[in-house]
Amino acid sequence: MGRIRTKFTKRLVDELLAKHGARFTDDFNKNKLVVQELSDVKTKKIRNQLAGYATKKVKLSTD
Repeated sequence: MGRIRTKFTKRLVDELLAKHGARFTDDFNKNKLVVQELSDVKTKKIRNQLAGYATKKVKLSTD
């Protein structure tokens, strides 16, 4: 079974990808910086969750 993500994570990543999809890549470390720049997330844990989910969506869309 996969990891369960909250609606907040899914909604925010979908919005970020819709508006700034070209800035995201399949590299987690680059996506961390993009998420930090584009959102006002306060904690490192949530930033990493958002970047990880964005990375997964980008990788799945290119396959």
